[in-house]
Amino acid sequence: MKTRILVTGASGFVGGSFCRQFAGRADLEIRGLARSPSDLPGYVRADLTEPLRLDWRPDVVIHAAARASPWGTREEFQRQNVLATEHVVAFCRAQGVRKLVHVSSSSVFYRQEDQLGLTEESPIGPEFVNEYARTKAESEEVVRRFAGASAILRPRAVFGPGDTVLFPRILRAARAGRMAAITRPGPPVVGDLIYIDALCDYLLQAALDPGVTGDFNLTNDEPVEILALLSDLLARLGLPPIRRRISYRTALFAASLIERFHRMFRPGVEPPITRFGVGVLAYSKTFDVRKARRVLGPPSVGLHEGLERFVTWQKAQWVAESRP
Repeated sequence: MKTRILVTGASGFVGGSFCRQFAGRADLEIRGLARSPSDLPGYVRADLTEPLRLDWRPDVVIHAAARASPWGTREEFQRQNVLATEHVVAFCRAQGVRKLVHVSSSSVFYRQEDQLGLTEESPIGPEFVNEYARTKAESEEVVRRFAGASAILRPRAVFGPGDTVLFPRILRAARAGRMAAITRPGPPVVGDLIYIDALCDYLLQAALDPGVTGDFNLTNDEPVEILALLSDLLARLGLPPIRRRISYRTALFAASLIERFHRMFRPGVEPPITRFGVGVLAYSKTFDVRKARRVLGPPSVGLHEGLERFVTWQKAQWVAESRP
């Protein structure tokens, strides 16, 4: 018997990567679902801000759909993250789905300060760094009300081939000569990341293993100095090094002004810099993932190998884009 898995957000980075990575498994029947069109086999177009109805009963639902942008209105985040999760839970309840795996975010923990060794028991809220983090925390509470088995996975800084959020913003700024290092007093900023294939393997394990329930913070468990990592990445890709230096206070002030301008005159356009983005580059965030390693095992792909794969993929993308 094949295990039937429905993946929401299949047009996005995480959901789409999962569907493609395991599409050939003989023991799985995977269907992706999202609002945007896709050529994935068995793909379903649906808007999760409306009640979900399908003529197909999955055994497991991996809920990866979300508004994963640092920019948007409170209503947009509420509808696309919280209301959508309520509709997914209602669907799981009505269909008798045996397990719900929810892709949340490490940002539910974030403060505008250094945070080292965060665990699953670290405090969440009541204040949040942005609407994305707030609504992801609210969506976790919705999942906890599901009577069936569930797992909440919180990946930190997902990267790899197909990335549309993390490194692309940085590479666009570097290619345009707009990249700057944010300086602050104290030691260098360090942070965790997770490679997309390692995350997908964790997702599949959570979907198939009945013993995997509860909350899990997920990283490659290899904290790195962020500026050194970015400098190395730019060098490998043949992009100009980061020469400009801006203090954290100056960057935060500029981001606040730019955000205010966009909210007043260009609300539908994401600003080139946000206060959240400044915080990501200015504060250390590391995670204690001993629980994930004990239950799920070590990451299937190491950070160094993941970066090599990303660089190879990114170079190939630029070559393809340059062809007439």
